[in-house]
Amino acid sequence: MATLATALPPLGGLLILGTLPVVGPWLEGQQWTGLALYTAGFVIFAGLALLPTYAQAALGGWAFGFGWGFPAAMIGFAGAAMLAHPLAGRVAGQRLVEVIDRRPNWRALHGELTASGFWRTTLLVTLLRLPPTSPFALGNVLLASARVPWWPYLVGTVVGLAPRTAAAVLAAAGIAELGHEHRPPGASDWPLLLTLGVTVIVTIALGLLARRALRRMTPACHEVPSLDANGEQPPSEQT
Repeated sequence: MATLATALPPLGGLLILGTLPVVGPWLEGQQWTGLALYTAGFVIFAGLALLPTYAQAALGGWAFGFGWGFPAAMIGFAGAAMLAHPLAGRVAGQRLVEVIDRRPNWRALHGELTASGFWRTTLLVTLLRLPPTSPFALGNVLLASARVPWWPYLVGTVVGLAPRTAAAVLAAAGIAELGHEHRPPGASDWPLLLTLGVTVIVTIALGLLARRALRRMTPACHEVPSLDANGEQPPSEQT
């Protein structure tokens, strides 16, 4: 399941990005119906790990601009997370928890995620979701299979994904605006390009800060010695 959640979205992303100039205007032309179709599609395709969330967020910005595309994408993320949580948990069963229990460093992080109370668990999930390179579908599988509580999982997911979603929607909306046929002649591109550049830099910076904060909040995960394939401590680490 983790392999499918990693492999399928990039393949679907090629399809979305290749058809943005066609699908985007069509959705925009459907007005409220198009917005509802986009949001429902986001929930289904992201929740089942069939399409990448970056491409779907970009589609929202291309079709509806930032004003409507961003909230629609965030609603789609919330719905997709709610769809994936029970599905991944049911399919995985207790298998992942059993694997975690055999690895002390994984067990330490698992304990932080499941037994630290609502606010700390929510913060940890947020930090796990913040980096731009954190895959949404695989994260759903791992968090749900590890039995992370429902509400911290959902709230942390929505908050953590907001910055990079805003960046993707804003970038796509800006690119669509640059090529819009009704754009005033002679309009400068620099303000928009500067905004896009700053947005990307801020998103990457937030991801780096999130990784650093996560390491500080879970020191036990880095202090526990690693184990070899037989569950024993390597000789080089024994004292």
